[in-house]
Amino acid sequence: MKKSICLYFQVHQPARLRLYRFFDIGKDSHYYDDYANRNILKRIVSRCYLPMNELLLNAIKETKGAFKVAFSISGSAIEQFDRYAPEVIDSFKALADTGCVEFLSETYYHSLASLASNYKEFELQVRKHKEAIESHFGVTPVTFRNTELIYSDSIGEEVFRLGFKAMLTESARHIMGWKSTNYLYNNACQPKLKLLLRNYSLSDDIAFRFSDRGWAGWPLTAEKFTDWLKASEGEIINLFMDYETFGEHQSADCGIFDFMKALPSAVLATKEMEFVTPARAASKHKSIGAVSVPDAISWADEERDVTAWLGNELQQDAFNKLYGLTEKLGILNDPQLWNDFGHLQESDHLYYMCTKFFSDGEIHKRFNPYDTPYEAFINYMNVLSDFTIRINDAIAETKAVE
Repeated sequence: MKKSICLYFQVHQPARLRLYRFFDIGKDSHYYDDYANRNILKRIVSRCYLPMNELLLNAIKETKGAFKVAFSISGSAIEQFDRYAPEVIDSFKALADTGCVEFLSETYYHSLASLASNYKEFELQVRKHKEAIESHFGVTPVTFRNTELIYSDSIGEEVFRLGFKAMLTESARHIMGWKSTNYLYNNACQPKLKLLLRNYSLSDDIAFRFSDRGWAGWPLTAEKFTDWLKASEGEIINLFMDYETFGEHQSADCGIFDFMKALPSAVLATKEMEFVTPARAASKHKSIGAVSVPDAISWADEERDVTAWLGNELQQDAFNKLYGLTEKLGILNDPQLWNDFGHLQESDHLYYMCTKFFSDGEIHKRFNPYDTPYEAFINYMNVLSDFTIRINDAIAETKAVE
């Protein structure tokens, strides 16, 4: 049996918050930095999404469908595409029409709802995202990828309950032990849920180290990387990364597009490997055993846990206050409130509050529009204060009508 190469990209753009001062509370309930959201998206569209979608479409055609890839596109990103760059939706549709691209399921708002006290909001977002993928791309997701590959035994059980038979996650060292990443595994509590584990070393060779001239592997060519894939023991190699790796995190002038253009034919020329989608990988391979994950893991930082979002008191306070509003929101049928609630759940807002300044500090600063985590916290909590007032006012109006 040929070794499987499973390539997956995360596509997400948050609804960035504007500078929201204390004196705005109760007076102005527009929370979003529309200028930044439009300009940043337009930049990434031209640098990454459109050129990469064209490159991948050509690769599928040139290999007569042998090249396959998967995407997980958040609902927040889809909304921005609809608003600012509908041509990106069309380019993803063209990929969908090939039948060689799998679109994965996730939380609509790229949220941490799976870590909340119950799974009600998580389920609502998964269903909302499924509907968005079906309406935009004409396909129904069958494989699940949680926000930032967050996973635990209990989250996996819930994902299976929602109808998914396979899920993507991280191969964190502290849960893998001696086990190899390059096989199919299953959930420890629900054996029918198959797990595809990211090979973080090979994935990060592309996502983070590609342009690092001080790296021993530089320069990375398609032929060299193919040799590394061949030499890796196991049955399946899962290469998972941000789509913005191409052209945004790694600029075009470092050769990242040339690398990706050459990779499909280099891999297929070996006759020993084939590209598969996650759904195909889960059906092709048999699980070699369970992976036990009692506490949530993710693909973030050295720890591969959820401390990037919930590692300090600022983040925990914001998280608890936000999800503490769920019961009150349930009383209301206000689409705008629910929409704002969704966007305030985007994991990015909590990520900006991270106070890690050691091994992962540079990564956090790269994606942070705030000068300090404390500024991110204050801005977010000002927004949340206004949002809470709106909810309380709406409830009071509802009771007055009754």
